[in-house]
Amino acid sequence: MPTIGETAPDFALPNQDGNTVRLSDFRGKKVVLFAYPKAGTSGCTTQACGFRDQFPKMEANGVVVLGISPDAPKDQKKWAVKEGLQYNLLCDTDHQVLEAWGAWGEKSMYGKKYMGVVRSHWVIDEHGVVIDEQLGVSATESVEKAVKSLGW
Repeated sequence: MPTIGETAPDFALPNQDGNTVRLSDFRGKKVVLFAYPKAGTSGCTTQACGFRDQFPKMEANGVVVLGISPDAPKDQKKWAVKEGLQYNLLCDTDHQVLEAWGAWGEKSMYGKKYMGVVRSHWVIDEHGVVIDEQLGVSATESVEKAVKSLGW
C-alpha cells in the first residue's frame, strides 16, 4: 500500500472504453486517483461529480483525474455518459489494484459484514510520489482534500 512520500506502484487497467490505461503514462503530471464502491450510486456520484466539477481547473493545471472501482467497462461507460464525467474510469473487476492500494476491506451495511471498496483518494506528484492519501474518506471530503493538497 503506497503512503505519503512513497512512489506509487504502477498498474494497468481497462477504462470505460476498454482501453488499457497505465498510471506510468502520466509521469510528468500530477494525478488524482480516487476509489469508489459502485458506479451510479449516490455517494459515488457525489464524489465523481465533485471531481467532474473541478476537472476544468485541474485540466488547465495539467492534473489528470482517474476514478477506479470494481465495475465493468460497460457500467462505467453508462455512468460516465449519464453524469458527463470527462476523465478515465478504471475497471478493477478483480480488485487487485484496490487491494494493493489499501482501498479494499471489510465493510458493514445493515449489520451484515462484507468486503468492498473503501472510498479513498491519492494525489500523486509529477515524479510518481504520493503527496496525499485519504482512506475511508467521505465523498465530499475526498474532493475538498484532494483539491487542497494541490494547493488551491
